[in-house]
Amino acid sequence: MIRSTPHPPETEGVSTPITPPRINPMFLVAPNINTETLLAHACESLASASVMASDFAGFLEGSQRSTMLGIQQVIMLGELAVNRALDNLDPQQ
Repeated sequence: MIRSTPHPPETEGVSTPITPPRINPMFLVAPNINTETLLAHACESLASASVMASDFAGFLEGSQRSTMLGIQQVIMLGELAVNRALDNLDPQQ
């Protein structure tokens, strides 16, 4: 069988340096933010997404509505997991 691309060069015993990926600061979360704050913001974002998905499902019919309600339920499950993580960080007495 004829290959459309040539064989890669033999690199036995030769290590290639790995270049770290560039970080795009446009979507960078500040590294000094604590876990509780990150989880609180994630919880609020998921709660908003759940409401938006539920509201949007009201405009749909049939299988599209069912799909959107399924997405909304997945968002709610994520919100519940984040809430549990918050409770684990600071359990109520």
